[in-house]
Amino acid sequence: MNRLLGMLCLLSLAWTVPGAEPDRFVQDRFAIGLWVPPRTTQDLPGRYREIRDAHFNLVIGTAGFSTEVQIRVCEPLGLKVLVEASDPGKPVPEGPACWGYSLADEPATSAFPALAARVASLRQQRPGRLGYINLFPNYAGPAQMGATDYDEYVQEFLKTVKPDVLSMDHYPLMRPGDDSRNEYLKNLETMRRHSVKAGIPFWNFFHSMPFADRMDPTEAQIRWMIHASIAHGSKGILYFCYWTPGQGNGGRGEFPKGGALLTAEGFKTRHYEEARRINAGVERWGPALMRLTGQGVVRYTTGNNDAPLARTGIRSLTRVGSDPDASFLIGALTHADGRRAVVLVNHNTAYTAWPTVVFDTDGDVREVDRDDGLEHPLRDDSPELPGIQLSLGAGDARLLLLPPARK
Repeated sequence: MNRLLGMLCLLSLAWTVPGAEPDRFVQDRFAIGLWVPPRTTQDLPGRYREIRDAHFNLVIGTAGFSTEVQIRVCEPLGLKVLVEASDPGKPVPEGPACWGYSLADEPATSAFPALAARVASLRQQRPGRLGYINLFPNYAGPAQMGATDYDEYVQEFLKTVKPDVLSMDHYPLMRPGDDSRNEYLKNLETMRRHSVKAGIPFWNFFHSMPFADRMDPTEAQIRWMIHASIAHGSKGILYFCYWTPGQGNGGRGEFPKGGALLTAEGFKTRHYEEARRINAGVERWGPALMRLTGQGVVRYTTGNNDAPLARTGIRSLTRVGSDPDASFLIGALTHADGRRAVVLVNHNTAYTAWPTVVFDTDGDVREVDRDDGLEHPLRDDSPELPGIQLSLGAGDARLLLLPPARK
């Protein structure tokens, strides 16, 4: 018996050897997050219920009360929180609602070694929690990033910091005659490629309010930014911003127009209801999205026979009757069970699209329903026309599942 006890003691010591690799953060749900939580001291529990009512599940940052209280308020609502923890000298709180700690926003490469040490330290202190860092977009200059180009910047971050999540913010111009959405797509592709190689998820911020030369986005434009991210295989979409930054003090500061989901004074704008509608569908898609890995996205315009459709799951995409030619994003993804997935996005944010779609399979094509999150046989939206027609609102998307590719 004494010998057995001795062996058990040795085994218990083996599990606590200094330097053993701590548990890493594992994302267990699709993140629908926000930056700038309620900046008020009035009825904060009620304000956080408003967040959950809009189908958010992640709050980034702390405002209005202490981090400990924030975590306690979030827990019964089913909200996760990344609490502000940029000061390494302060103790970090803990609790079931705490997903981790927000450490830095848009750091240059010169900050990566210190951030790497901070992330490693947090893993030892709080195993399983995320040390969250958000990167520059690809329109940042070399001097800002501390790198010759964006790809080098992301590679250096992954190599030095070894994060559990890759994240960036990118706010495309969507002005008349000034559309930078192609750069947004390039940024998403960089995130997709590096996240797949590193075996970690990626998230991204998009704008839900006007600022600087970014116009106030329409609901269709917000849908497009979210769906473009999903088409690339993202595991998190993040709103900039939820609560309008600033004090509402006569237009001073960086955001004089206001116009986030809530104003600086705490009144809901039209964006709150828009986000609630969009997020409800994304939340129901969430379990399926967590099982998908992005393989790439093709931009395709009907009538353009030169665009490559191979390996997208779609053989042809054509306009119906006298409809004008339409442009689409076709996200090709793989499902954890071996099936293929297609995220078909209407690239136009002003008009609907109603294409005829021919898939590269005679097998069962199913759709993940935005209303119940379940798989259903794909339904033809125009059964009186030949072939299969799919209707997509401006900036809208459909999530389809196909049998595995034939070998």
